[in-house]
Amino acid sequence: MEAFAYARPKTREEAVGLLGPGWADSAVLAGGTDLISLMKNYIVSPKRLVDIKRIPDLGGVKRTGESITLGATLTLQELADDKWLQSGFRGLVEAAAGVPSMQMRNMGTVAGDLCQRPRCWYYRNGFGLLARDAKGKSLVPEGDNRYHAILGNEGPAYFVNPSSLAPMLIALDARATILKPGGSRTIALVEFFRAPKSEDKREIGLEHNELLIAISFPPGGAQKTATYEVREKQALDWPLATASVALKMSGNTVTSARIVLGHVAPIPWRATAAEEFLSGKALTEENAAKAGEAAVRGAKPFSGNKYKVQLARVAVKRALLQAGRA
Repeated sequence: MEAFAYARPKTREEAVGLLGPGWADSAVLAGGTDLISLMKNYIVSPKRLVDIKRIPDLGGVKRTGESITLGATLTLQELADDKWLQSGFRGLVEAAAGVPSMQMRNMGTVAGDLCQRPRCWYYRNGFGLLARDAKGKSLVPEGDNRYHAILGNEGPAYFVNPSSLAPMLIALDARATILKPGGSRTIALVEFFRAPKSEDKREIGLEHNELLIAISFPPGGAQKTATYEVREKQALDWPLATASVALKMSGNTVTSARIVLGHVAPIPWRATAAEEFLSGKALTEENAAKAGEAAVRGAKPFSGNKYKVQLARVAVKRALLQAGRA
């Protein structure tokens, strides 16, 4: 990798002050599970790394009557081990525990999971975020697109969002708190993810001088949650399709549902048609299957990833039934 300067700020404000005027100038280092590999492959070569791991108020799980807050540097293993989250937010714990590498769970952080770059092999091999050849033509539609998007893939972004936590957090109506020079801002997490239209845009809603510091979501009450992932193998790998659900129920009747798909679109994909179908209906195997059908309605797979439509359909069905048994 290229040589770089290293900074270890003591406060979040100091960290923001160390971020440079452009993306190439600096990068935030937390767990480093994605960033270091990008640097080793010369995909990114920041001039400075800003290490935020030792900033004391950026970690942990905080609970109030109005919200649950996950600190940016909370590791996936710490999230999965949290007894209170295990009892009240099973789907979120399932999403964190589903990362099959103990090393990744102990190093990877909540903010890092949300901000990791796409796993698209064109991007990882230096063809850019939008995977174009020297003439500006996208390599995906007629290339090896086995793991690319089946929803929201009108272009020019065809990669899939790689986050393990984002679908469940969006289903929980989470919000992101972002620190910037001179203050902070909060946005709905669903708005944090974007399908960029050009190479100079990012797939996340951060500016180069901003820092994601926390994710908050409502306490949730009696809602039932679940995450179901479909993987090619149980060893370290990213899922082919996931579904995260949060249900409010009266007996066996769904009064409201939030269903979010992962690894099938450039952004975590909220399946509003499936949510509308389930509202007011009994959570039966038949209705769960129909919700899965609704979730993938409008999918436009490429030549190599048609299988993902069925996987996403089944993931929704099984996540719903899993939540109903909770």
